[in-house]
Amino acid sequence: MTEQPATPGGALPDVFASAFEYLVDTGQRSVLFLDVMRRRGEQYREHLAETVPHVLNYTVELVADGRNLKRPVNYGLVRVTPPAGVEIDPRRRPFVVIDPRAGHGPGIGGFKADSEIGVAMKAGHPCYFVGFMPDPMPGQTIEDIARAEGTFLEKVIALHPDADGKPCVIGNCQAGWAIMILASLRPELFGPIIVAGSPLSYWAGVRGKNPMRYSGGLLGGSWLTALTSDLGGGRFDGAWLVQNFENMNPSNTLWTKQYNVYSKVDTEADRYLEFERWWGGHVNLNAEEIQFIVDELFIGNNLAAGRIKTSDGEVVDLRKIRSPIVVFCSKGDNITPPQQALGWILDLYKDVDEIRYYGQTIVYTVHETVGHLGIFVSGGVAKKEHAEFSSNIDLIDVLPPGLYEATFEAKSDDTQNPDLAHGKWIMRCEQRTLDDLRALGGNSPEDERRFATAKKVSEINLSNYRTFVQPWVRAMAVPQAAEWMRKLHPLRVSYEVFGNEGPLMKSVATEAETVREHRKPAARSNPFLEAQETVSRSIVDALDKWRDAQESLSESMFLAIYGSPALQAAVGVDPNANPSPRPEMTAEHRKLLEARIAELKSNIPVGGIRECGIRALLYVGMTRGMVDERSLEALRRMRGEDTGARITLSQFKMLVREQFFMLLLDQEACLAAIPKMLPPDMDARRAVFTAIREVLSAAGDISGETRRRLDRIAQLFGLEGEPEESGSSFRPQAKAS
Repeated sequence: MTEQPATPGGALPDVFASAFEYLVDTGQRSVLFLDVMRRRGEQYREHLAETVPHVLNYTVELVADGRNLKRPVNYGLVRVTPPAGVEIDPRRRPFVVIDPRAGHGPGIGGFKADSEIGVAMKAGHPCYFVGFMPDPMPGQTIEDIARAEGTFLEKVIALHPDADGKPCVIGNCQAGWAIMILASLRPELFGPIIVAGSPLSYWAGVRGKNPMRYSGGLLGGSWLTALTSDLGGGRFDGAWLVQNFENMNPSNTLWTKQYNVYSKVDTEADRYLEFERWWGGHVNLNAEEIQFIVDELFIGNNLAAGRIKTSDGEVVDLRKIRSPIVVFCSKGDNITPPQQALGWILDLYKDVDEIRYYGQTIVYTVHETVGHLGIFVSGGVAKKEHAEFSSNIDLIDVLPPGLYEATFEAKSDDTQNPDLAHGKWIMRCEQRTLDDLRALGGNSPEDERRFATAKKVSEINLSNYRTFVQPWVRAMAVPQAAEWMRKLHPLRVSYEVFGNEGPLMKSVATEAETVREHRKPAARSNPFLEAQETVSRSIVDALDKWRDAQESLSESMFLAIYGSPALQAAVGVDPNANPSPRPEMTAEHRKLLEARIAELKSNIPVGGIRECGIRALLYVGMTRGMVDERSLEALRRMRGEDTGARITLSQFKMLVREQFFMLLLDQEACLAAIPKMLPPDMDARRAVFTAIREVLSAAGDISGETRRRLDRIAQLFGLEGEPEESGSSFRPQAKAS
């Protein structure tokens, strides 16, 4: 018989004992939870009191202050100091991480030790960070920020003259489209570009899954943005952007986030406070900045269409980017779904050949589950995807132009040549076509016309607001009222109300100390705890159903209103025209392309053993339709052991690209030229052929069409019939530079 717990009233039945245990536990948890809220409010005030509030987990050193530029901005460039035990290789290309200014303060890219900055430093790269202060400089624009970031990159390049490549730039969320704009204007400043969770095709999505894209149309366009900025005295409170994110997941906002702390207050408090320090660090934008973002991007969808111009008339054309572009997105991201992260590729190119004509290399990866914030802060993502990109960024830089998907396979005991792969994963870049992107889903032509109609309605409403309402609003909006509007924003109040200044919160702090000394958590098997969890799940389920119903209604309303033929005709949307035509190749670019093709064809028979080796390797490797991390590392070592004149990574990249394009233009002529280009020295030929075979065998056995092509290369090299060494000669060794 189970012994009952003793109480002053004698032995109690199990149910009463469990009830008493639960009441003690929940009472203590309530006090501790209130104390967490108190600490949250105190932390909020301390964070805002900082001159440059951020959540970076690293020591930094200021390199450049954007406030000192000719067109001052509230951005700055800092060098990240590596933590103890992390060695930086000054010859490796630097990484520059840029965080989004989407309502929150900077630092999310270096929020934890296992972060974008953390894994880049572990891979030996010097790291820099571009952050910002809470308030913009008077009159600063999105273009000013882009120009400032260009100046920052010039500074980084100057600080690393011996680096083997231009900086790798990471743009998180809204910083992604910002660096893509800059890269199209200043392509010479960039090494590989990584855009993580970044929206670039703003109308894209799938019905029933991506409701945020309907918001602008349902609000009547961007007039409300202008009104909010005018009421704020020419500034837009970033708390409204954060509120939009909160509204997308009411069950988490209204219940789960707080309940998780309450139910696990003994273990979750520090993690919760760490995140809330960033989430509550609201920043402001100038009216001109937010209006550009809403009008040109989220409602206008003008970026990929090439309809954005700088103040001096230069067109922002993403096809001008010359660096490899790595796109990281997730199916679990309801803020930037894969369609919005990748749709710009479909908007700009008719096929993969056209991507190649522009000399672009695009690598994408689609995570199955991680949410929007998890792309930047998840330790698992940092240790896998970001770590692999950081370790292999130089190798990605030499990929031939085209479209690739990065896939990851865990190492196992059966993995061949594991020493050629960094970390616990093997990354492959597999060739893809535009049909693979279309398979993710997207808009029909009818849906595109709906969004085009919403854009027209927004322009009309904004024009009417500016003509008839804006002068009155600006006349009445005094600075004191704008400041009170910011202070009384619901999100700010939710932090302030639990501050440490009131007598109630001070007593909570004292009581919490007592509770910690006498803490008695209930057993996990307590039936009242199980009932509590059941109630919580019911609340979450009810809020999720409410959200789903609201989103379904919003989608139906948008489709019905903006699908009206009468409204479309009234605003001038042609029912027979494509509202998002693909930008045509300019006559100037076509002329340059034709000249380049003629030049490449004339250079097919030009070169020596180095050109022959790269050409042969590309010819054989094309059959696999993918490039394995191990093969690229083997190629890197092959380059490091090259006995010829030393060439830089950029020169090596150019060599690979030229040979790749030559093979695309005239494969047979390229192969026929090899015997004449090779030196008579058979030992030199044999050494290059052996290196080619080892690169190919690094990722697995050579068989099928790959074997047939390799045999043909042996014949062209004059090595047909020679015995082949068994196995790979690769051994663990230091990485070649």
